[in-house]
Amino acid sequence: MKDVTQLSEGWSLRHEDALLPARVPGCVHADLLTAQVIPDPFIGHNETEIAWVGRRAWSYVTELHHNSEHERTDLVFDGLDTAAEVVLADESLGTTRNMHRVHRFDVTGRTGQLGVRFDSAYDEADRVRALTAERPNAYPEPFQYIRKMACSFGWDWGPTVVTAGMWRPVRLEHWSTARLADVRPLVSVDGSTGRVELRVRTERTANGAGRRLTLRASVASAGAGAGAGTGIEAEIAFEGDEAVLGLDVAEPALWWPRGYGEQPLYDLDVTLLDEQGDRLDAWTRRIGFRTVEIDRSSDAQGTGFTFVVNGVRIFARGVNWIPDDVLPSRVTPERYRERLTQAAEANVDLVRVWGGGIYEDHAFYDVCDELGLMVWQDFLFACAAYPEEQPLRGEVEAEARDNVIRLMPHASLVLWNGNNENLWGFRDWDWEQPLAGNSWGEGYYLGMLPRIVAELDPTRPYTAGSPWSGSWEHHPNDPRHGTHHSWEVWNRQDYAEYRADVPRFCAEFGWQAPPALATLHRALPGERLVPDSPGMLHHQKAEGGNGKLDRGIEHHFGLPEGDFDRWHYLAQVVQARAVAAGIEHWRASWPVCAGTVVWQLNDCWPVSSWAAIDGDGRFKPLYHELRRLYADRLLSLVPTDDGPVLALDNQSGSAWRATVLLRRLDTEGSVLHEASLDLEAGPRSVTRLTVPSPLLPEDSTGQFLVADADGLRAVHFSVLDKEFTYPAPQYDVRLDARSGADAVDVVVTARTLVRDLLLQPDRLAPDAVADRGLITLLPGEEARITVRGWTDPDAAAAREALFSVGAS
Repeated sequence: MKDVTQLSEGWSLRHEDALLPARVPGCVHADLLTAQVIPDPFIGHNETEIAWVGRRAWSYVTELHHNSEHERTDLVFDGLDTAAEVVLADESLGTTRNMHRVHRFDVTGRTGQLGVRFDSAYDEADRVRALTAERPNAYPEPFQYIRKMACSFGWDWGPTVVTAGMWRPVRLEHWSTARLADVRPLVSVDGSTGRVELRVRTERTANGAGRRLTLRASVASAGAGAGAGTGIEAEIAFEGDEAVLGLDVAEPALWWPRGYGEQPLYDLDVTLLDEQGDRLDAWTRRIGFRTVEIDRSSDAQGTGFTFVVNGVRIFARGVNWIPDDVLPSRVTPERYRERLTQAAEANVDLVRVWGGGIYEDHAFYDVCDELGLMVWQDFLFACAAYPEEQPLRGEVEAEARDNVIRLMPHASLVLWNGNNENLWGFRDWDWEQPLAGNSWGEGYYLGMLPRIVAELDPTRPYTAGSPWSGSWEHHPNDPRHGTHHSWEVWNRQDYAEYRADVPRFCAEFGWQAPPALATLHRALPGERLVPDSPGMLHHQKAEGGNGKLDRGIEHHFGLPEGDFDRWHYLAQVVQARAVAAGIEHWRASWPVCAGTVVWQLNDCWPVSSWAAIDGDGRFKPLYHELRRLYADRLLSLVPTDDGPVLALDNQSGSAWRATVLLRRLDTEGSVLHEASLDLEAGPRSVTRLTVPSPLLPEDSTGQFLVADADGLRAVHFSVLDKEFTYPAPQYDVRLDARSGADAVDVVVTARTLVRDLLLQPDRLAPDAVADRGLITLLPGEEARITVRGWTDPDAAAAREALFSVGAS
């Protein structure tokens, strides 16, 4: 049987004349941080002070000793970042230039000092640029010339921290006769039968050539709920390098996205045996039985883009995912689970892995499998024209093959996407003239990548890009065709403009907000916080970002003068309202619009950005708003040219019968008119009703509309906040301790209209967490906010941590 030895200990990093202890997996920046050679790049302006690290060459060394009786020993690197030479006993084993591939070297019978030398990624990019010629991109960094995490060169939400190192595990594999080189399970469902077609490629030693081997496989339930038909086994004998083996599972329990059913997973075990029946190698994964397709049919509204899983059409409730740390080797399985569980608890059912980052670790996809989070996986191309010539072309193909094979066992993976915004960029970002006919990536997205997916993983759909209208017959970002990115809003327009279009699938949209106050204090120690302080501007990477934040606040509220706390609160309110405006409108337009993917779930460092969860893992109000917006049942009042529309959006599998209390109130909370409406929205459907004219506000500056049903609330104000005559908010605050729990309830009782009340828990304690975000209360109503992690509860402190619209 193959033996594996992990090489995680005993490494050193050469720095000047010293050898520093090194951690593998890891990176140069992490090792220098541990050795206190560099300051934390997340703090203050340190990012610029450590820029030299990314422009230097670095070397790691260790002693390699092994005494295996196997015929072959391979040195395997799961990830080398990026331009590296591997040297053993002063002899070069080979060079690499791709962070996203596995690299394997034959070291049979060889020992001595093992060194891994990394060139600066900038130097490697310059070499490739000299070979392929200049290409345009969206940022002044050379990320399109090197197969490396693009956002390590900085982005409009991320720092420039250009890493190097062995960022994924390193090991020795000792084997004889043959090993499993590739295992591709093609999982399908045909009627009541689940089918696993295993396509296996082996590598043999000279002694193993031509020998008769046996491939054995079994499918067994991995847990409760995976019904009959488990415990299936099959085997086949073969003499070449490849084998195909099929297993049929009768009446498999189907894997569903969260909210649509359970997520039963089956253990798939594959074993390679020699003529005597001795085990040579083994491979194990968990799989799920389900079908997935994208309905891209043409209709009267254009060209659709609807996920269909197990025959059920789905409105995707998604978030965009970026690397959770600019040093990705620091992201642990526990951190993946925490962040993805937070997504699921916000009622997210789709996570898009964005193309400027990485193919994530198996731990990421394992959690998505378990939680029912569909994964849209970008190939790693973003916001640039990419050369299609060598040496990049061969690397791109090898990288794509590696990762399609690696990730295809995961049931959660539902879509391969060719790139992020490059087809759109070619058309709209003035690329054609500087390209002067040179290649720019189209051959990857419309040629190589769909061919690889069709060859290796034909059970999943592929789309050429995001956005992409489906063909050059339509503008790449035409909202009527395929996927759409909505960035005129935020960059140039107010969020009300989301309601001007109904995209078939909105794969990116969002609005910025600063991180939590405690996150800012940690990142900017000692700095007096004002919106345009040096530290705030350094931790704002979007072009004109703070100006856009100010524009949004000023348009709706007016800019608060000299009050950072008020500015901070209002910026977070505008973010939550902006995203709500889009999702409420687009969900109410189902099935024409079939999904929204918010930019973005997470951050990789402390920064003002579009994220719902900031770089220190704290929730912005947007996170709680997503939980409301992505719930199975959404009650909303959607502004239209003909007046507000009451929408009952029901994405659950059962009918929603509700009595909606619709009221017109004045600023004192007096009911001026009301109606009780019995409405029904069928399963996976929307009911829309134009609000009856007697309920429409007669005085737009002093009256508003409230809809309540089944514990859900929607409000409609027909003028901007700065034009509405809010009363001075008044409310009482008390604390209710929870017996036997590390929690306390902050109970707020309104004595006036209180709009968008927010408790900022990190003002109570840095680790405090609240279970609710923005709340609108009518006079006499009570809200209960549960706070955990607050060890010294105090009612006065709670009041100081509360904010609302209308307060000075």
